[in-house]
Amino acid sequence: RYPHKRAIVVPSGYDKDGHVLYSHLTFKQLNREVNRAANAFAEIGITRGVRTIVMGTKGYDCFVIFVALLKLGAVPVVVDPGMGLDRMVSCFQSTKPSAMISIPKAHLLRFKYAKAFSAVDTFVSTDRFIWKKCHNYRAITKNQPDTFEITPTQADETAAILFTTGSTGPARGAIYTHGGFQAQLDHIHKHLRLGPDEIDLSTYPMFALFYPAMGVTAVIPDMDPTKPAEVDPTKII
Repeated sequence: RYPHKRAIVVPSGYDKDGHVLYSHLTFKQLNREVNRAANAFAEIGITRGVRTIVMGTKGYDCFVIFVALLKLGAVPVVVDPGMGLDRMVSCFQSTKPSAMISIPKAHLLRFKYAKAFSAVDTFVSTDRFIWKKCHNYRAITKNQPDTFEITPTQADETAAILFTTGSTGPARGAIYTHGGFQAQLDHIHKHLRLGPDEIDLSTYPMFALFYPAMGVTAVIPDMDPTKPAEVDPTKII
């Protein structure tokens, strides 16, 4: 509906004075990136129902990868890294994932916690990583078609597994269905009365992922979402 409107605005670096620089992607650009990623993932075996660890991705990579997995009908598994390595790895192990898409540093966990990642047979690194079994995200998406037919998932089908922080007890994996996500979108849209001219800055990552699905521009603030207490409020303002 709004191909040339900004879909996401994300921090992409800093200038010489330390001021944040932003990258902008229109809805048309975002959709093309998502489709290229979906085609690439399908090609290497990340398809409908495949539980996929998504870890450490930031900026527009986070949007593209998450939405591409939903288009495929694959199941992103997300854990808050703030809970500590041992607890985080235990959460991953409990979901029995078979694929992993993450920053290079996160892939090193496989060597320290081999048992926890024993079921994972497809690895994708968002940057260069010297390990022959690991696909390079930039390389596999580079020449892919920018069109993709959305997988016809069912309302009661698992869409994602998102773990609670574990700050008030054991971390729990919340199972989101495609119907559940749709209901949340409908209620957010109705309650906040959002329209196509809206631009929203959200400090909660899940809402930031929701907004483009409603035609709303999502601005990602200059902050670490895993450490909200450490945010600089002047940057948010």
